Amino acid sequence: MDATLTLVDLAGLVALLLWGVHMVQTGVQRAFGPSLRRFLGATLAHRLTAFGAGLVITALLQSSTATGLMVASFAAEGFLDLVPGLAVMLGANVGTTLIVQIFSFDVSRVATVFILAGVVAFRRGRVSQVRDLGRVGIGLGLMLLALHLMLGVITPYEDVPSLRMLLGAITDQPLMDVLLAALLTWAAHSSVAVVLIIMSFAARGVVPPDAAFALVLGANLGTAINPVLEAQAGEDPQARRLPLGNLINRIIGVTLALLLLRPVGRLLVTLEPDPARAVADFHTAFNAVLALVFLPLLSPYARFLRWLLPARETAPDPGRPLYLDPANQEAPALAITAAAREALRMADVLGEMLEGAEAALLGGDRRRISATKRLDDVLDRLNAAIKAYLTTLDPEAMSPAEHQRLSQVLIFATQIEYAGDVIDKNLLAHAQKRLKRGLAFSSEGKAELEHLFGRLKRNVRRAAGVFLSGDLAAARELAAEKEHFRDIEAAATAAHFTRLREGRIDSLETSTLHLDVLRDLQRVNAHLVAAAAYPVLEGQGELLPSRLRPAETGLEENPALGGKTGP
Repeated sequence: MDATLTLVDLAGLVALLLWGVHMVQTGVQRAFGPSLRRFLGATLAHRLTAFGAGLVITALLQSSTATGLMVASFAAEGFLDLVPGLAVMLGANVGTTLIVQIFSFDVSRVATVFILAGVVAFRRGRVSQVRDLGRVGIGLGLMLLALHLMLGVITPYEDVPSLRMLLGAITDQPLMDVLLAALLTWAAHSSVAVVLIIMSFAARGVVPPDAAFALVLGANLGTAINPVLEAQAGEDPQARRLPLGNLINRIIGVTLALLLLRPVGRLLVTLEPDPARAVADFHTAFNAVLALVFLPLLSPYARFLRWLLPARETAPDPGRPLYLDPANQEAPALAITAAAREALRMADVLGEMLEGAEAALLGGDRRRISATKRLDDVLDRLNAAIKAYLTTLDPEAMSPAEHQRLSQVLIFATQIEYAGDVIDKNLLAHAQKRLKRGLAFSSEGKAELEHLFGRLKRNVRRAAGVFLSGDLAAARELAAEKEHFRDIEAAATAAHFTRLREGRIDSLETSTLHLDVLRDLQRVNAHLVAAAAYPVLEGQGELLPSRLRPAETGLEENPALGGKTGP
């Protein structure tokens, strides 16, 4: 029973350690995410500066995976070559060892200081960055506290015979140590946490030095597995070059280190008698030596990866988001900007749908009907992706201005999708009906519709500009366009009825169809105004709540009528 409770305690402390690592990562990303991303983007021209940037950023984030996501986003946008990308990952691998070095010293006494300072900053901080730094302090304190308590849990069981027998079997199997630690690191998604646990075991003599060093090698291998598995979901093999290259150099390094494990282990134990410090030094030395070996060889190594994973020549999927970078989700300002760029793509797609609907309705191009219907599916997928992306953001981490901009992005994307639905379900249905019945618009009616289509396509561009700039004058012009469009539609309808009274047979045949198209074009324009102009006008207090005339208030009692009457 005691052994079971001890295992539960140990599992809980491991979970506490992992949660502390997570709090440090998220706190730093929220406080400095945009600055770190700009710093990384400015240092990618040369492999040495890229290596240094990866080291610094990962030392702050304590997550080579988070740094890898930033690097992958630059690569996906075409801003990063494979050589500096690999250099960043080498630096990231070294950066993860720095906090292990710090924790290898006895700093457990400051755990409560970190937690106290972090809670005060988080609860009392009025600036979001101060609150995020408070989160970092709490995370560091929890990590130190978990390690300290873990040592206390392990100590009574150092000399248990069954445990000694198990550890004796592990000691003679370094390859098993590597695989075990790699599996644990893959499951925990944190090499820092696993190496800190190994240090705790080594500090109490639960794990002998050689086994501890082999476990460290496994932790270094396991942290490179997750990015490769996640990249497998990508359709382009080019996206897997960077994580696979990082994994291959880890495999090579682990293999060579295993061959030299015993002499290197004896040397480290001689130079550093403290087992915990020896584990931290081995962890740092392994990554530093690996970086020194691979940095000069990155150019031929990159050529090998390009040969191994050549880019696939496929047409891009228009419904796949291009700017919704997961790495930006911890920085709401960047995430909202990325979603806005994706929403502007929806406006471009809507413009293409209008051109397709015009060609099908007025020109009789049957092929454009099916092609335009597929574009509506693109709008649906992009709108769903934008909503799913923005709903993952932490509301507490956003300022009022960011909340307002997020709302504008959601409104814009939703209204653009509504406009696409009108084109798909109505205008294209009218085109199919006209072609099926062999109907033809009159020359005047066709000219009216061409004019409205042209004005509508211009309003799509106007709406995109208002959404991007937030300019009040441009928003007023777009809102006024709704009235102009209504006047044009009314004039076109009156002219159409005039032709009907004159007995024009060509107008009589397309009477209902013509009026339906006019009505649906006006609906599309109304969605454009609601998408871009109204959010800006409402945010500036320029939008009235109702277009109804206020009710008369000058009523007075009329006893003869038994109620109120006017003056």
